[in-house]
Amino acid sequence: MNIQICGVIVFLLVIIDICSGDNEKYTSKYDNIDVDEILKSERLLRNYMNCLLDIGRCTLDGQELKKNLPDMTETGCSKCTKKQKEIGTKVLKYLIENKKDYFNELEIKYDPEKRYKKRYRENLKKQGINI
Repeated sequence: MNIQICGVIVFLLVIIDICSGDNEKYTSKYDNIDVDEILKSERLLRNYMNCLLDIGRCTLDGQELKKNLPDMTETGCSKCTKKQKEIGTKVLKYLIENKKDYFNELEIKYDPEKRYKKRYRENLKKQGINI
């Protein structure tokens, strides 16, 4: 599979809370990605950002995941697998601590009114993530 989809999954989870939901789940075929490889590669990270921000090309898989972002954000990742939630937590923490400008870009696009940030702040704080 294309590694770019891994990054897209990660960023989709960045903006959402890590919580449980109904039995319908997003595809799990990308759950075994090497997130650390993506996070240490500025080139890969920037490519995923460009995809999510509509300023660069997306793979077909990236398009599929980007399409799910509004639902993921709205529902607090209720259709995410456990692994996707773990990946999201890891990436969110990384972006906030190391790439705050990337986090801010995603927030401007996907949460301009900061309503999701307000909604998920306390739950994320319990996980050691201060937004």
